[in-house]
Amino acid sequence: MSEEKKTIVRNLGFGGLMHIPPLRVHHQILRELANSFKLEENRLEISYGSFKIRPKTIGDLFPQKVNYKDLSEDDKEIFRRFQGKTLKNLTDEMMDIGVGNEQDHLMFKKIFILYIQMAFLLPMTINKISPVHLALIFEMDTITERNWGGHVLSFIIKGITDYKLKKKKAIDGCLFALMIIYFHLSKNKDKKRAERPPEPWIANWSKEQLVERMRAKIEENMGIVKMAETREK
Repeated sequence: MSEEKKTIVRNLGFGGLMHIPPLRVHHQILRELANSFKLEENRLEISYGSFKIRPKTIGDLFPQKVNYKDLSEDDKEIFRRFQGKTLKNLTDEMMDIGVGNEQDHLMFKKIFILYIQMAFLLPMTINKISPVHLALIFEMDTITERNWGGHVLSFIIKGITDYKLKKKKAIDGCLFALMIIYFHLSKNKDKKRAERPPEPWIANWSKEQLVERMRAKIEENMGIVKMAETREK
């Protein structure tokens, strides 16, 4: 991404999310995170202790689905432009589009907002843009005013509720955020506040480090299962 595009992203308030590597989280880790999250307390219970997951303010933060019939003709054209696009389509468009004029500048913002929802804020099992994702690109004037902490937490709670209480097999929701919290806190649990890495936490993890940590966690879980099976015998 060019420096000009990075500046646009920072001005939108998403500078920290540029550090997110393209990464698919193993389903075993997603299940463990979901099962370790206490819905009634918004608390992640992990091996060394627990951590309260909270944004500064929690409200009704789910975007409404787009009602195509209510859109203007110009907005309907934008809707059709993105309908059915995949995360890869958005990634390619985000890298290829220029930002030399005001129209392209605004289109880049829309593409980025769709991309960051699909990749991080509102990931879904089906890898295509949904009406929920599209809603925000028609509200660009209020993007920087949204409580994204509450937005992500609300979606985490919905995804885990559907998995644990409604018995859905797939786990939708921003569990990538929970994974980073888990890895970051467990790695730095014995350090004093001044010794801990600065925010954003994701900037302190490369793709290779995350993959290595996930692999170690999966192997650890497999070892626990084997020990339990041995005891039963």
